[in-house]
Amino acid sequence: MSEPANTIEHSAEHASFTIERDYPATPKHVFAAWAQAEAKNNWFARGAEHSLDFAIGGAEHLTVSTAAGETYTYDARYYDIVENERIVYAYEMHRDETRISVTVTTVLFEASAEGTHLRYIEQGVFLDGQDTPAAREHGTRELLDSLGETLRGEGEGA
Repeated sequence: MSEPANTIEHSAEHASFTIERDYPATPKHVFAAWAQAEAKNNWFARGAEHSLDFAIGGAEHLTVSTAAGETYTYDARYYDIVENERIVYAYEMHRDETRISVTVTTVLFEASAEGTHLRYIEQGVFLDGQDTPAAREHGTRELLDSLGETLRGEGEGA
């Protein structure tokens, strides 16, 4: 018996990447940019529907629509938080109703001569060819650049 023409070929591509950034602000200030909803809206959720319960076991939700009419949904759960030092969370991404990835992320904050050295480590599974590790890394780099622009714009160096 032949399969229908619209059958999805299922696949799971595992990948990880690490991005490092130096920011001109203290670890306390950079950490707060992740932990406080208003601050995170400035670089992560610009113009999107966003909610944040930043606590172990807490959830984060973001929904954004594209000009092409697609809706992307990000749902995260926080598993480990060490104030000003570490955040560990898992998240899944959907495009419309299709789950495109599931990821575990660790964000590390370390004091440096410039302010804060941030190390972002993501380990994900990208489902059914709907997303790619390269596209996710590119988007994450843009978000971390946006965080840097926000921090520089605030002129915080304490």
